[in-house]
Amino acid sequence: MAYDFIDSIGNDVDVVSDSENIKKLLKIPYSKSHVSMAVHRIGRTLLLDDLDIQELFMRSSQTGDWTWLKEFYQRLIDQKWQRKKKSKEHCINGDGAAQPVPNPEEQPEEETAEDEADDAGRVSWPAPFEMPSSLSEDAGASDQGLKNDFVRNILWTFEDIHMLVGSNMPIFGGGRYPAVSLRLRDNNKPINVLTGIDYWLDNLICNVPELVMCFHVNGIVQKYEMIKTEDIPNLENSNFSTKVIKDIAQNILSFLKSNCTKEGHTYWLFKASGSDIVKLYDLTTLCEETEDKYQNPFTMPVAILLYKVACNMMLKKNQNRKHYGTIRTLLLNCVKLLDKGRHPQIIASANYMLSELFQLDEPKKDEAGEFPLNGNSDESYSEEEEEMPDSDENGSYSTSSDPPDDNKAVAVIKSVGELSVPEKYKSTHQIRPSCAFPVCHDTEERCRLVLSYVLEGLKSVDSSIKKESDLPAADPSTPIPLKYEDESTSVGPECLEKQMALFLDKMGLFREVKRASQSGMIPGSWQHKMKLQLILKSSKAYCVLSDAAVSLQKYGRALRYIKLALQCHDTYCCLSTNLLSEVLLFLCQCLSLCGDIQLMLAQNANNRVAYLEEYNYQTKEDQEILHSLHRESSCQVFSWATDLSTDVECQLSISCKCYEAANEILLFSNLKQHNPEQYIQVMKRTGNVRNEIGVFYMNQAAALQTERVESKTVSSAEQQLWKKSFSCFEKGIQNFESIDDATNAALLLCNMGRLMRICAHAHCASGGDFKREFSPEEALYYNKAVDYYLKALRSLGKREVHSAVWDSVNWELSTTYFTMATLLQDYAPLSRKAQEQIEKEVRESMMKSLKYCDVDTVSARQPLCQYRAATIHHRLASMYHSCLRNQVGDEHQRKQHRLLVDLHYGKSVKFFQLLKDAPCELLRVQLERVAFAEFQMASQNSSSGKLKTLHGALDIMIQTHSVFHLMRKELIGECEQGLEDGKSNAEKVSTENSFVSLNKEEVSKLLSIFESRLSFLLLQSIKLLTSTKKKMGGNIEEEDVLKANKYVYSLLLRSVANKNLTLLERIEVILNLLEQLTQGSEGKNLGIQ
Repeated sequence: MAYDFIDSIGNDVDVVSDSENIKKLLKIPYSKSHVSMAVHRIGRTLLLDDLDIQELFMRSSQTGDWTWLKEFYQRLIDQKWQRKKKSKEHCINGDGAAQPVPNPEEQPEEETAEDEADDAGRVSWPAPFEMPSSLSEDAGASDQGLKNDFVRNILWTFEDIHMLVGSNMPIFGGGRYPAVSLRLRDNNKPINVLTGIDYWLDNLICNVPELVMCFHVNGIVQKYEMIKTEDIPNLENSNFSTKVIKDIAQNILSFLKSNCTKEGHTYWLFKASGSDIVKLYDLTTLCEETEDKYQNPFTMPVAILLYKVACNMMLKKNQNRKHYGTIRTLLLNCVKLLDKGRHPQIIASANYMLSELFQLDEPKKDEAGEFPLNGNSDESYSEEEEEMPDSDENGSYSTSSDPPDDNKAVAVIKSVGELSVPEKYKSTHQIRPSCAFPVCHDTEERCRLVLSYVLEGLKSVDSSIKKESDLPAADPSTPIPLKYEDESTSVGPECLEKQMALFLDKMGLFREVKRASQSGMIPGSWQHKMKLQLILKSSKAYCVLSDAAVSLQKYGRALRYIKLALQCHDTYCCLSTNLLSEVLLFLCQCLSLCGDIQLMLAQNANNRVAYLEEYNYQTKEDQEILHSLHRESSCQVFSWATDLSTDVECQLSISCKCYEAANEILLFSNLKQHNPEQYIQVMKRTGNVRNEIGVFYMNQAAALQTERVESKTVSSAEQQLWKKSFSCFEKGIQNFESIDDATNAALLLCNMGRLMRICAHAHCASGGDFKREFSPEEALYYNKAVDYYLKALRSLGKREVHSAVWDSVNWELSTTYFTMATLLQDYAPLSRKAQEQIEKEVRESMMKSLKYCDVDTVSARQPLCQYRAATIHHRLASMYHSCLRNQVGDEHQRKQHRLLVDLHYGKSVKFFQLLKDAPCELLRVQLERVAFAEFQMASQNSSSGKLKTLHGALDIMIQTHSVFHLMRKELIGECEQGLEDGKSNAEKVSTENSFVSLNKEEVSKLLSIFESRLSFLLLQSIKLLTSTKKKMGGNIEEEDVLKANKYVYSLLLRSVANKNLTLLERIEVILNLLEQLTQGSEGKNLGIQ
């Protein structure tokens, strides 16, 4: 009956039983007859079956089973009752079962009515049960005593108790009486309470409104009487309270709920004839003491029912994830009940379903939110509840009034009269108090649980396959040796190409050819189907483990796990007759992950020893799963992708081949259209690893360039590395362009530009510095670099696409133009070009560099851009300054050059002043401005013109006050740092970083030049002012300036003459002199106003 109504079991129904058993239970307080029932729990449902002890013992006398229960039963039953039992005769019913003859004093005649009702044919449950060949085929169930022979199966709600009841009561009806029950009674014998309860419950269960009583005398019908169902409790001599019956039902259910706590256990509810004590025994616990725990005839049917209920709930798992804990408990108890040797199919299937409960592709937080945190117990009841001490009389475990052997796993109702007391027995144990799904605290724990179930399932499948001795099986306890070959023959791009070709050929064969299993499994058999599912589940678990290890940066462990995942997948492909698109998509994901791991291993080569140790470690569980895989396949198809190489180039190549293989799978299986996101990810990874390989070759070429002697020309090895790098960058750009990824394409174009600059630098180094000129080869490669940078900018389109990449490309482009201009200026190719042409090219390159140098945007690179702009303006000013000194041209051109010199020097000073860490550069520019002023003054004839130029030059000198103040601050900071002995090294480092590290030698040189130029300007100023005074007579202001200049000049001469002054003291003297000049300058300005 439970099989037929599988949807109701475990959730909606409290009790499943025969109506006769329900009536027996509700009549316990009124009847002296014995009660013997088997109770099982499935979820929140209790199954009640009649347990005919006498029939069981007759069967056991022939088979030798259940002897332990017979001995226990003999100790249990009252001795007096035993003596009576031995003296009585036994009547044998039609199926050979012995029934005790009722005692006239104890067995009223109304029990005959029950016997008559039983004649309709009650199922002799339990019967010996053997698992049919397939669970989906129930044809053999009727042969095994599992057929539902009830006339009707009724879902009956009695108060708040929901029951599934089987009934054989005949129901008649027609006309005015659509449904009545018919009872035959002797007219001379009145109806008593037991019979009334019997009739009333039958009508209630079957929802029959009326009862027809047919009275007879010696078989001759005397009369008929119609009685309404609700009037039955009020019949004469048969008065009973319906409320009491309801209280009895509630108390019995509460008693059973409180004590039948373990799914899979067989409980025995027993009341001896004439006794007021009702006891509940845990027969499974008692059975554990015997040699064969599978003697219990209920074991197999209960296990199958647990399995079927779990299967039914699994079909609805997407709608009812809250039932995962229930499903897991049902399956675990099912596995516990079954013998692994006798029922491998059910055990394998149950373990697979257990593994399916764990969602490997979902984050942990979903699980924690979905299921309560009730621990990781294998049972749905807690250990504390299992070991509850005696508490009260309401179904507590009794240890005082029973014999010594009677106190194990027994619950007692001390008097049947207590059942009539309302709410006397309250359920102290919820039917499903804590059937929580186990909360795994991390991904590895969850996957390890899945793999443990998969392993048990694989063991069950393998144990059922014949010809085991013919297999070339390895010892599971022996680690599988790892193969190491000479890398010169087993690695490298050429070898990888061959392995990839073989792999793709085999992948093509997977879709066309069916292969036989090495273990001899028949395709289509349950072993074949189950092993496929288990292997695929293990592959997914290992893939998730690998991904988790990548997150933890345990790349050796990650490679080991992905190797196991791909070995599982290889075996799956060998067994499968048709690869589904989902399986191929999963293979694509595994290969992508393998490529990620190989790339990470290449990028973290310093930890190679630790990764090798992680890679070689293997758990016993992994070894046993691998042993099961080797029964079907050699597991070597993916060995090219999962070996741990010690060569970075090889690892990068393997990573690239993994992505290429994933891409090939997407293409030939037509998965690209249905999984565009996966295709995009594979293309991105392919482009990325090709970029990494290109950078690797580029860095190798740069290293060779620095190592070679400068006089040598470019080697063929360097050129080969350039070609390899260029090819990788080019293919990577194609990958990114195929998925419209402009940002990454721009980055690779930027790297190609960098490669061109390295090529240009290599040709620069090959020429040597003797009579060095900017060569055509350098110009060619620098122009190519510019082209690639401009392509990168065109790929991006505008800064808003990706501001960081846009700024980076602009900076690199600016750097390229600046480098070209600097080399042209410093190593002018005068043998090939005219000076004017070179100056024009320098000016154009410098201006283009300024164009792409963003000095306005606030960013980490802004100071660099400002320094670059200041340097460019300084170089341009110096170039025009040089032109003025060395060239004799028309006056218009010279005037233009003078304006440009002033313009660029001014801009250079402006940018250097924005920076706080370039005092030497700013001082040098200012000194060049003074030199330019001196050059202008030399070409002037009038005294007033010269005096004006001198005052301008002195103003420039005064503007350097902030520069010397910054230098003084830095020098004082360095002196204080040197005096501090108590500071730690870390504090010293941080202090050093807070000051600009000055080049004291350069500062000293610049200071000497400054002193000499200031001395020259002051002397010229004094001479001019003195001569002007003699000729024209000076005013008061000019006299004050003259006095101030003389005073400053005298101080300067004394300072220069003192060779013992430190650098700091010299700077302080200069600051003092500049302050004096500042005051004098202000006085002069006032005079002019």
